[in-house]
Amino acid sequence: MKKFSVLLFGAMFACGCESAFATRGSFDFDRWNELQNSVRASATKNNISSETIDATLKNPVFIPRIVYNDKNQSEFKLTLKDYLSRTVSSERVKSGHYMSKKYPTLLGKTYTKYGVPKHVILAFWGMESNYGGVKKAYRLKDAFFTLMYDGRREEFFTKQLLSLMKTADKNQLDINNIYGSWAGAMGHFQFIPTTLSQYGADGNGDGKIDIINNISDAMFSAGNYLNKLGWNPEEQIARKVLIPSDFDSDLINGDKKRAISEWAEMGILNADGTPLVASDTVVGLVADSNDDTVSSLVASPDNDVEMQSVKVAYLTYPNFYRIKRWNNSNWYAIAIHELSEKLK
Repeated sequence: MKKFSVLLFGAMFACGCESAFATRGSFDFDRWNELQNSVRASATKNNISSETIDATLKNPVFIPRIVYNDKNQSEFKLTLKDYLSRTVSSERVKSGHYMSKKYPTLLGKTYTKYGVPKHVILAFWGMESNYGGVKKAYRLKDAFFTLMYDGRREEFFTKQLLSLMKTADKNQLDINNIYGSWAGAMGHFQFIPTTLSQYGADGNGDGKIDIINNISDAMFSAGNYLNKLGWNPEEQIARKVLIPSDFDSDLINGDKKRAISEWAEMGILNADGTPLVASDTVVGLVADSNDDTVSSLVASPDNDVEMQSVKVAYLTYPNFYRIKRWNNSNWYAIAIHELSEKLK
């Protein structure tokens, strides 16, 4: 345990951040040992091999930076315009087209098996890991032990660690060489272990699932996940429209759904300023209440044209809400839409 203390304090000083020591007074080694004993008991009960259990419990490291990150997640919300400028950059679009040319066969196989078009898979890949470019920040077992010790969501992170152990056991992976984000997401599409255990798929037929080092497994797993969410390849995600500048802000968070004909009656227009074509199709509506108004030429049904103050918004279709089951953010779902459109 003395060796661990050196590692612990070294990591603490290196990160230069507020740590559990500041709030607890000192590191509770008894609690740390109790967590490890509890994991051993639960893993044994779940028929995880002794080799994987021993590997998991070999020198787990508490990382103060992870506690700091968890306690200081920014509540600052970007405007939709700023969010899209960061996530749907020209460089990301360029990289997506490159990956489309590099993996045409694999993208085609993913579409054939799971019904998710290549531009949609590429959009998720770009958003989640910048096409695999995100660096491996932390050994995942250390991240989970740290977050379990901190206690804010101990049950959740214990479940993630046990799921990771099962995955390592089943696929003959070295759990000490599985890295990901501080919150426990991993691989090209940033799955947490429980998501991987439910939707992971073998893309190259080797009998194993490795979404970190094997792009075939990663793509098939993403396709399988979206397929199980009900992805409809014949359906769009969203459609850009214009709304009056004084439109009711209670109707623009995506939760209120109406027939397109009803939205049209409320003054919503196509992106080019022409009237919406009446339809019984039921869709939602998403817009940024903080977005600036713009002046646009608007055509009335009798073809009179006038300048009006409007805001950009999106009609949102069922695929939009399937994306939100992957990541429950309107801005994220719109970014997937915008990026996938540019990658067609």
